Amino acid sequence: MSPRIQWKKSSFSGGGEGNDCVEVASLPLRISVRDSKTPVRATLSFSPGVFTVFVDSLKTAEDPSPC
Repeated sequence: MSPRIQWKKSSFSGGGEGNDCVEVASLPLRISVRDSKTPVRATLSFSPGVFTVFVDSLKTAEDPSPC
């Protein structure tokens, strides 16, 4: 039986119930990302190195507004 995936909400999730952004799961060989509004839909999956580049590019974007 595979272990249950532990999803963590982004610290930038919106107000209210905080379900306006993304959730991230760290797996042994991948980092997965999903939309917290529709968690049963598709996820994106990155190798750790590619995920680091992805996050770094978001940090340097011109409009850093959350979600």
